[in-house]
Amino acid sequence: MSAERFLDLHHGDRPPLLIPNPWDAGSARVLESLGFEALATTSSGFAATLGRLDYAVMRDEALAHCRQIVAAVDVPVSADLESGFVDEPDGVAETVRLAAETGLAGCSIEDATGRDEGPIYSLEHAAARIGAAAEAARRGSDRIVLTARAENHLHGRDDLADTIARLQAYEAAGADVLYAPGLRRLEDIREVVRSVGLPVNVLAMPGVPPVAELAEAGVRRVSVGGAFAYAALAALVEAATELRDHGTYGYADRAAGGGRAARSAFGAR
Repeated sequence: MSAERFLDLHHGDRPPLLIPNPWDAGSARVLESLGFEALATTSSGFAATLGRLDYAVMRDEALAHCRQIVAAVDVPVSADLESGFVDEPDGVAETVRLAAETGLAGCSIEDATGRDEGPIYSLEHAAARIGAAAEAARRGSDRIVLTARAENHLHGRDDLADTIARLQAYEAAGADVLYAPGLRRLEDIREVVRSVGLPVNVLAMPGVPPVAELAEAGVRRVSVGGAFAYAALAALVEAATELRDHGTYGYADRAAGGGRAARSAFGAR
């Protein structure tokens, strides 16, 4: 699915693009069957399918996962590529180049280092990484939409001015979409939207205003991260605990609904 079509979904007189995050081919097919126009992978949700925590997936594994999701659906797919799996700009560019070859319509690169000490790259280095990623995203025939992520608010750095400065630098470096996960207050989200000239993505999480209010604030895209994957795991724990502790089958009603969703989605192609 073309990057141009994906980028078009961020613009025009339309509600924000709701882009949920499947964690495997089956969940991708179900979400597509529910009418979502685009999907995005989730690094934490995919890691959970491997029995790992977030940031414990290697680049080759992530790219293979991207190929599986892209092959499963007919809507544009963007990939959560974490920090690009490397520190240096040239390595990030190579990650984006390889991602484009999988058939993805988009990908995101974040400015988190993955290290407890110094969790966020310096602004200068982070902007250089986005610049290299943007150049790779536009090189050759495999155009890909680049989302640049400022991770301050997921790492205890609630500095809105620095977040905005970072997003502005990433816009200048060539990003297509901007994203500062962890923002909850509507006034902060409004300030981000006012301060940049590119579509802004917001992460749906507790405390975030509903989509209608985000739309009024000018937000162009809303994603859920690993929330749907973890909601599925929570349902598994609830069903298994009922069976183990009570020997009853109350989960069967919910399972029947899941079975109907699977039959509808998997038989649609």
